[in-house]
Amino acid sequence: MNRFIKLVLILVTSMFFIQMFSGCSTDNNTGPIIEEEGNNDDTDDEVDTTDYNILSILEMFEGTDLSYEVSGTNVIFTTADLPNHTSPYWSTDNALYEAYNGTNTSFNLNPNRISEQNIVLTIPLNPSAATNNEATPLGPMGISRNGIVFYNQYAGPNNQPLTNEINSFDQWLGHPQNGGQYHYHIEPTYLTTTFGEDAFLGLLSDGFPVYGPMEGGIMVTNDDLDDFHGHTGATADFPTGIYHYHITSEDPYLNGNGFYGTPGNVSQ
Repeated sequence: MNRFIKLVLILVTSMFFIQMFSGCSTDNNTGPIIEEEGNNDDTDDEVDTTDYNILSILEMFEGTDLSYEVSGTNVIFTTADLPNHTSPYWSTDNALYEAYNGTNTSFNLNPNRISEQNIVLTIPLNPSAATNNEATPLGPMGISRNGIVFYNQYAGPNNQPLTNEINSFDQWLGHPQNGGQYHYHIEPTYLTTTFGEDAFLGLLSDGFPVYGPMEGGIMVTNDDLDDFHGHTGATADFPTGIYHYHITSEDPYLNGNGFYGTPGNVSQ
């Protein structure tokens, strides 16, 4: 019996040591896993396409009594809103007065005349896509590179189509409202004639740039653009790409269903 008990004890002891040593030697790398810095697959694989900066194009703004200053994360434009081109809407004693000589055979001079304004637009330097897109207002919704304000695709006061109002646009396709505020609803042909049909034309209040009706040598149509009348892609001024609006020859001309980004403030 003693011999039997001793045999059992030897077997149990042997099994214990075999299990203990085999459990410690199965994997030489069972220590804690240390993740090396920069070894995360979720780092910067995708470019944040809303991280834009419009500082580089500010030097293109030049107009009569137009100024701008960078303040924190905004650029503040102050404009007298006086066109630097001819128009029948100047008073007849102004050097820039010129009778209508455009191509619209239905042109109808409205009773308003250009007068000096004091419009201040505060626009973000780093525009980004809005979570909730705001409708564009009647009145100034952006600024062109010569200091003239952009209006949307409607005639006031009740958001009417521009069908009749277009006949009062001068030879450069702008006109003043009843307070003398000159503005562009559609292609500002003075700018596209001067700088080119694919040129940078200005900014909307959300900070995104406006370009002419041509891109890559091809005329842009509404079908090429999203609901806000823009798209993302490279331009001469933003070769790595930026969201931008385009002027087209058809309604809504400049902007569609509101701002793509979050607009700044306009005071007048």
